[in-house]
This record gives sequence, C-alpha cells and structure tokens, in this order.
Amino acid sequence: MLHLVIAEAELEPVPEQIRDHPAVANYARRRGKRPGEVILDSTYHHAALKKLAEGERRGRPDILHICLLNALESIANKEGKLRVYVHTRNDEIIYIKAETRIPRNYNRFVGLMESLFKNHVVPRDLGLLRMEEGRLTELINEINPDGVFVMHEEGIHTKPVDFGKILASLERPAVIVGGFPHGDFRSKIPGKKVSIYRKSLMAWVVINEVLSGFEGWVV
Repeated sequence: MLHLVIAEAELEPVPEQIRDHPAVANYARRRGKRPGEVILDSTYHHAALKKLAEGERRGRPDILHICLLNALESIANKEGKLRVYVHTRNDEIIYIKAETRIPRNYNRFVGLMESLFKNHVVPRDLGLLRMEEGRLTELINEINPDGVFVMHEEGIHTKPVDFGKILASLERPAVIVGGFPHGDFRSKIPGKKVSIYRKSLMAWVVINEVLSGFEGWVV
C-alpha cells in the first residue's frame, strides 16, 4: 500500500488580516458568504495577497484540485493500493477515503473545501473527507511507513520506473509531494529526497509519474 501525502498544500480560508480587503469582501459578497468562510484564491485575491507574508505562494487550491483528481482517479487507487492524505500550510490533515470522487469542476471543489473547513467532515453521513489538526510529522508517525521519500528537485535522481520498483518492494512506503507552486518546503521534511527529472515539475506531474512507475510493478 502506497501512502501519498500532498504536503504544505496552499489551502486555507481567507486569513483574518485581509478579510476587509475589497478584493476579498466583494468576492465573498458575490458568493453569498462571509469573508472568513471562503477559500483564499490568488485568482480572485491577488491584490490582497500582497499584504500577507509569503503571499506569492499562497492561495493555490487549484494545485491541490488537480493533484487529487489525478491521484484518486489513478489505477493504483482503483486497485486499492493507494491512500491519499493532505497536509496544509496551517497544519491541518485531511484524510480521504479511497472511494472519494473529487468534483471535476473547480468551483464545486472550492465549495467542498469551504464546507470541509466549516464542518470538518463532508459529507456528514459518509465522512469521505475528514479534517483534523496535525503536523506532517504526526501524520507520518501515524502512517508508520517502512520508507519515507520526499520528492525534491535536489534529491537523488531516479527514473520513475526504478523508483516505482523501490516503492513496490516495500509494504508501507510513504511519498511526500509539495502542494505549493514554487520554492522549497517551509519546514524540515523527514525522509529521503528523490528527484525523477533534471528540472522542476508541477506537483500533479510528479504524482502522475510516481504512480505510473509504481503501478508498473504492482498492477
């Protein structure tokens, strides 16, 4: 069973310090919600993000959306050989059941995430998505993997097919992929750094390549 963790995902409600910014207030009004109930999104809140620390990398739920679509629709997940988790920049952990189908429509996905932040579980009767406070290290300890690999452009270069063979040789490997647009992890991430290409790749491309390499050995 491969455990995939999308770490430091740039997913968060609009922070309190910019909730009165016109870009945020107008967006929330159009959505019929309070500013603190909407997800921070650089597409709509670009001007407000300039007032936040690390604003250049925040407000990117679109990255997580594409990553989750790819992972949950993968052959590995359909074959019951994958578990997917999300760790956010503010140390929330999202547990995702394998049968979850993420909305393909981005706006519906954002609405789902807003409900998750509000209710901590969606839908309430099925609990397909569940959010709890927790650090990445706590999640890794909970998974208790027999190998932890951090996808990083400065890691040891390994072809996807060879990396897949390594993952397939383990019982509970964990792969960590950054859920942010650029830069490095904000904190020290436990595990062996691995690179599958000479240049940086989008997070969802990394996930696709890792899962494809893994599937070649286990499916």
